[in-house]
Amino acid sequence: MSETGEHAEFVLLGIPDVNGPIRGKALRPDAFESALRHGTVMTDLILGLDPVDTPITDYEKFGIRTGAADRLVHPDPDTLHDLSWRPGWRVCLATPSWPDGSPCEFAPREVFRHVLEGVTELGFEVMAALEYEIRLWDAGGRPLSSGISYSLTEIGRYEEFTSRLVPALEGLGIELSAVHTEAGPGLLELNLGARRGLRAADDAALVKFAVKELASSMGLRASFLAKTAPGEEGSSGHIHMSCWSGETNAFAAADAADPLPRELTSAIAGVLDHLPAASLLLNPNVNSYKRLVPGWFAPINATWGYENRSCAVRAIRSSRPELWRFECRRPGADANPYLALAAVAASAALGIRRSLTPPPPVEGDAYERPDLPALPGSLEAALRAFEADDVLRQALGERFSEYYATSRGWELKAWRETVTEWERERYERSV
Repeated sequence: MSETGEHAEFVLLGIPDVNGPIRGKALRPDAFESALRHGTVMTDLILGLDPVDTPITDYEKFGIRTGAADRLVHPDPDTLHDLSWRPGWRVCLATPSWPDGSPCEFAPREVFRHVLEGVTELGFEVMAALEYEIRLWDAGGRPLSSGISYSLTEIGRYEEFTSRLVPALEGLGIELSAVHTEAGPGLLELNLGARRGLRAADDAALVKFAVKELASSMGLRASFLAKTAPGEEGSSGHIHMSCWSGETNAFAAADAADPLPRELTSAIAGVLDHLPAASLLLNPNVNSYKRLVPGWFAPINATWGYENRSCAVRAIRSSRPELWRFECRRPGADANPYLALAAVAASAALGIRRSLTPPPPVEGDAYERPDLPALPGSLEAALRAFEADDVLRQALGERFSEYYATSRGWELKAWRETVTEWERERYERSV
């Protein structure tokens, strides 16, 4: 490898952490070549930090409580890509291992890989794509658009950003199939191309990385926070998923008017059955639940329907067999894509394995149906549901699930120890 012009060459070797960001080191070319041959080392603390970089000391089995030891890390050369906005730099994802050489089950990328192996045992391969609603502000803190959804006029306000985003994502091997404005100031939806297996999550993680990096290089600010302001639509991270056997979509019927195949109905039933517990991974933060309120196209009950966007799961039929799928509308843009996809795929696989049957599809506005089973409305409620769902925990991996529950309890503890300006303004004069 040689230097590119006046730019020093580096490879960002990264591991997605429990909250979603990619952490790691910038290696010079020779060091990266050595890592490809022999691996390199990084502290396991990478997987044991909270969103503000504080070690999660409530968990005692790895991380700071066991000395933050080094773990052997192996680059995945299939994920090596150029960064178009940073000449001379590339990025590569990696797998951390225990001293005996086995993959570290606390790594979100390995959690999803483990779930995919379970789907393979059923004879299927997961095909998935994510939709991200992101918010963009200019250097003065002004949103790039006013908040008119699907506006062909306002989409032009994102022209400079999207003109640079497309080649950036192409350089990362990611297909951006469409963009459109959404009903919130500065809200832009990105539709990613469907990918098989681990690639769907890798693409999503790199999209979040690229969007933030590119926006910053342009003097913009990008956010994937689930809810940034009251009275406005939040940012979702919807998941579209199907199961394939070779080149055949197991979720497709012969005709768009035909009943849904058993594999698809059972997958939907599995997702609904485990959605309360899965919410801990789909909506992983205190802020996540500010998005999940009636009237903002964010589901609040365990429901499904045909082309019904008020439901948690939308069944999608088509005249084209490859487009039959379901959409899980519960995840927020703040979810770790590996863990969100793992939760949905594991739930769907459990439904298929047990040949579950879903309840009748909901017609009309699911928000106006108090008789339907409610989903957790807070991080605390989601944690209780997750702790009670032994089946989903086992599907994700019991050791990971134990750690993940501890990490969400850590977030709740941090929230309880915080006094907000809202509390001071609301109560200080009246109590």
